[in-house]
Amino acid sequence: MTRTSPVAEAPAEGAAADASTLRALEFGAVVEMLAGLTAFGPSRELAEASQPIADPVLVGFYQEQTDEAARLLDDQAQTTIGGARDVRAAIERARRGGRLTAQELLDIGETLRATSLFEARLHDWHGRHLAEVRDALDAAPDLRQRVERSFDDAGELLDGASVALAGIRKRLRTAQDRVRERLNAMLRSSDLAGAIGEAIVTMRAGRYVIPVRAEARGRIKGIVHDQSASGATLFVEPLTVVDLNNAWTEATLEEQREEERILDELSRLVEDRAESLSASLEALARADLWLARARLARQQDAVRPAIADDALELLSARHPLLGEGAVPIDLRLGQRFGYQALVVTGPNTGGKTVSLKTLGLLALMHQAGLRVPAADGARLPVFRRVMADIGDEQSIAQSLSTFSSHLRNVVRFVAAAEPGTLVLLDEVGAGTDPAEGSALAMAIIEALLGAGAWVAATTHYAELKSFAAEHADVTNASVEFDVRTLRPTYRLEIGLPGKSQAFAIADRLGLPEAVLADARQRLSAEHVSLEETLAAVQRAEAERGDELARARAEREAAATERERASAGVSRARREAAQILADARRAADDLLARTEREVGEIRRETTRQRNMRRSRGADPSTRAFDELARRAADARQTVEAAVGEPGETALAGAPQPRVGLWGRSRTLGSTGRIAEISGRTGRVTLETPQGARVVVPGDDVEVVDEPVSGPTGRDLATEELRRRAAARVSPTLDLRGERVEAALEQLDAYLDEVLLAGLDQVTIRHGSGTGALRRAIRDRLAEHPRVRSVRSGRREEGGDQATVVEL
Repeated sequence: MTRTSPVAEAPAEGAAADASTLRALEFGAVVEMLAGLTAFGPSRELAEASQPIADPVLVGFYQEQTDEAARLLDDQAQTTIGGARDVRAAIERARRGGRLTAQELLDIGETLRATSLFEARLHDWHGRHLAEVRDALDAAPDLRQRVERSFDDAGELLDGASVALAGIRKRLRTAQDRVRERLNAMLRSSDLAGAIGEAIVTMRAGRYVIPVRAEARGRIKGIVHDQSASGATLFVEPLTVVDLNNAWTEATLEEQREEERILDELSRLVEDRAESLSASLEALARADLWLARARLARQQDAVRPAIADDALELLSARHPLLGEGAVPIDLRLGQRFGYQALVVTGPNTGGKTVSLKTLGLLALMHQAGLRVPAADGARLPVFRRVMADIGDEQSIAQSLSTFSSHLRNVVRFVAAAEPGTLVLLDEVGAGTDPAEGSALAMAIIEALLGAGAWVAATTHYAELKSFAAEHADVTNASVEFDVRTLRPTYRLEIGLPGKSQAFAIADRLGLPEAVLADARQRLSAEHVSLEETLAAVQRAEAERGDELARARAEREAAATERERASAGVSRARREAAQILADARRAADDLLARTEREVGEIRRETTRQRNMRRSRGADPSTRAFDELARRAADARQTVEAAVGEPGETALAGAPQPRVGLWGRSRTLGSTGRIAEISGRTGRVTLETPQGARVVVPGDDVEVVDEPVSGPTGRDLATEELRRRAAARVSPTLDLRGERVEAALEQLDAYLDEVLLAGLDQVTIRHGSGTGALRRAIRDRLAEHPRVRSVRSGRREEGGDQATVVEL
């Protein structure tokens, strides 16, 4: 498939790792997993050609493609290009003027159908990359319909493929029926009794014939076309059906010529659209590759890392080839953490090499456009080059020992090291004299750091533990080992060196105590002192970990109580607002009814007065008594509904009404009450400066209309608001934060922007697994001063941002 886009896939010269590093880190196995999720040949080839690249712009470009595909799967989980075929060869042959077969044309028709369905799924899509794919698709509806009308599912041309073919086949069936009828009549004739071998009409050499016994050959005049294997039966075309057979044969040849003409016609239709069909197929393959990346991310519960120049941070990182059995580890490296080299120590089979491979493989996956299996908050640089020396590559043919083969790689790494390179060394300096090997390992790490490289290395040398503890740019890390079970836990602890656990393992396996005691005495004083110091540090770290766990548990308990209290306050506010709204509606209904009753009483009184005057009676007796009684009853009914003055908060102080002046107790803002929501109980204040502030109804007190000119309190409030507006930003970036810390920052930020009087703000949270986005939107939905929440538009950050109206 030809490439028309300059960024279709990474060029070989832009790769971030050579073949030996890709092999050492098993990147090919991840590529196979990706290729297995593609739908057809062209996209599988793109997947198999995936390479980590060193250009940060292209890495971001590829990650955006994966993000769009993930969003498409979120919207339409069954999105696929299933049904598409690899028709590149057929399109190319048509382009050269060749005739396509029926099966090739059927495959093109199926591909066009799949293209049409995928194009429909992208009809309202606004993402940049998939929109470009949609614009490049050519479903060729006329060509597809022509192919579908011409062939059945088995690839046979239908009679309706052309008017001429329909007529030819009609004549062909007529000729066939005539010759078969004539031959069947001969088989039933009594004149040929005993001459016929078996009463069937068959074909030989493209002619209809009947079987005749060899000894009765003279009884039937005709042409012999074949004989049985035994020679006892001859297959004869009687002379009486020769003309009929000729008519049938001529119709058959005419049918063949018409079928070839139809295939040529359809091939020319494909030729006319060859360029657009090729471009469409390429676009379909690219989209399928992006969908495969998104599906792989779903399978691995993977996230998109943020690009950071000075930090590599992978929390709960999992090796993608270990499946559900992978133990999550936390990896941190970079100047942001105070070190640029990591020395991992610990017992054999403890997980040192797996930690190294996890770090390198996830870096390569990120730079190939794949998401990485880790928790939200992952950060990775875009490395110019990743170089790994892992495993035993000794070569008998080249007379290279294990040490020599490792050293050849190290020589290359030191020569190529520069800022932005990642170097991974497994058992650095091993395979030779321990004293010389450890000295060489320290010098190698020092040289790589001097060149600006990022380094992660595993070792058993105690000298490297001391080196890491003393060097400003190097830190220790260790893999845990359970001495009781003699099994590794595969957990990585950064900041603490590990022990080989050789004596502990030997003791558990039953080595005599005398031998162990002798071995301990043979250790150097420096080694014993170092191990004792490391053990003390580990004990202190374990105690600190226990204290941290207790503090974390207490903090989580406090957060739970705070959330429970916050939920209770929100519920109480909603219930109070509903009670207030119900009381107001009830009071309004009663007052309206009372006014109607008073009006009726007035009309009745006037009527009674006129009647009494006409009779000369006193007009002020029973009618006015009735008026007083009914008015008193109405007053008592209203008071029973809303309470006596001073009895409740609703009936005590003056209640907020549209047109009155009110003040927010929390914000100190004063303004005319412009709107009161009956559903939520929120009150909208319109300040003298024209700003509109929405606050809960129970936060508003009715005040007198302010006199012209600002008061001292107004000036102080305005000064607080001015200072807040000067320091607060309309955007809050919470990407990479843990949920609990992010929510605390969000609450403090909302207080600031409300004080500053902002109407709209944007919260950036990234995509990841969506946990942080959901937590932020849930908190915003509960906030009493949030009017609405929506996803950002494309220019606002898309689904990686939330826009809040206050």
